[in-house]
Parts: sequence; C-alpha cells; structure tokens
Amino acid sequence: MSTSSDNNNFRLSIVIPVYNEEKTLREIVQRVFDSCGDFAEVIFVDDGSSDASLLILNEIARSQDKVLTKENGGKGSAVRIGYEYAKGNYTIVQDADLEYSPEEIPDLVTFAEEGNFDCVFGSRRLKRQKQFVHLLFFLGGSLLTYFCNLLYFSRLTDQPTCYKMVKTDILRTLPLKENDFRFDPELTSMVLRRGYKIHEFPISYNPRSVKEGKKINWKDFFKWIGTFIRIRFVGRSSLHK
Repeated sequence: MSTSSDNNNFRLSIVIPVYNEEKTLREIVQRVFDSCGDFAEVIFVDDGSSDASLLILNEIARSQDKVLTKENGGKGSAVRIGYEYAKGNYTIVQDADLEYSPEEIPDLVTFAEEGNFDCVFGSRRLKRQKQFVHLLFFLGGSLLTYFCNLLYFSRLTDQPTCYKMVKTDILRTLPLKENDFRFDPELTSMVLRRGYKIHEFPISYNPRSVKEGKKINWKDFFKWIGTFIRIRFVGRSSLHK
C-alpha cells in the first residue's frame, strides 16, 4: 500500500475502484493525474483483480495517493472503502474505464466551490452527444432517473451518472452499506432524504459496450428500484451513522 503525503488540504479526493482494468488503467490514471494532479489525491481500490491491475497501480501511484486491495466483493464495497480514506473537501468516483472524461472534473470542482454546493452530479443528458451504445441502457437509465424524481421530488436529469461529487464531511455521516451497483442509488437516495440539494453540471460521455467490459446488466435495474423504495420509506434515524 502506498502512503499519502502529510497534506490534508486536498480540494478533492478521487476514488477509483478497479476490477480487471489493465487495458485502460494506465491511460485513465494518467489523464486523472494530468487534469487533477495539483489539487487532488487519488484512492485506488483494487477489488480482487485477477489481471495485472494491482501491479500497475502500485507502479504508477504517487506519494499522496493510496493503493488499497481487497477480495472481490463488488464495486460498492470498493467505493465505500475508498470513502473511508478520503481527505479532500469533496469526493468523487472515477471509473477505471474510458467512459467518463476526468479532464472535466476541475470544472465540477470549481462549480461546486463557487456555489458552496453540497452535492454536484455530472449529467450526460445536459450535453448534446452520443448517449448510448445499446438503447436499453439509455432507456433503463432514463427510467431510473424518472423513478428517483417521482419518489424523492427531485429534478435530476441523470441519476445513474458515475460523477457524483459530495462534500466529504457529508459522506462520512451516511450509513452506506451496499456492496454492488446498488451503492449508487443508495447514495443518491440518502442525500435526498437528508434534505441536500443535488446540483447538476454537463459532462461528456463515451459509452462502452458489454463486449468492451461494461459490467452492469438488466438485473441491476430492479435492484436499483428496490433500493430507491427501501430508503424512501425507512425511518430518518437510520439515515445517519
């Protein structure tokens, strides 16, 4: 495990969960360093990869970064571990594939800081661009956003976005527990139930296909819906650590 520097004044913590991403890992990490290297720490969490991902991470991590490894347990479990080590004022997740553009993260941070916003989500829908490889993924994401807005009286345009940036102090108070892709709707639902406003900022998107490594599937859609419903009706006392 690499150790971080003594600087605890990071504007941002970037959590990168990794599972068998050796083909894209060097490129995406270099892009993160080039875009955010002067104001952010990166927390890599290897989720039990069977390829060379962990070796690559240990090779390229900087002194202020952390490389954590665990048995395979799902993206949510990796992200939650990363959250525990975050020191930045805000925390965001960057997938290890090439779907999202880390070059746009500085704009999200500036937007959040200038407005002193608690939560900023990057929205793929607010920019004119290719939205999907398979139509079903697009429709599924749109339905999830609609269902979230219906239950929580929100006005999101892109609930399933990877770029969910939240003040780290708030994240530390959320009793997140989901280990798989359900951590995503769990985070959205909890911040909305707690009364935090989610602001959106347009981002680019380069969708990849299942053949290229996209891991989410139709079963996750129904798990997502179940998470929205569960958190909408739990007692408020269970929304705090």
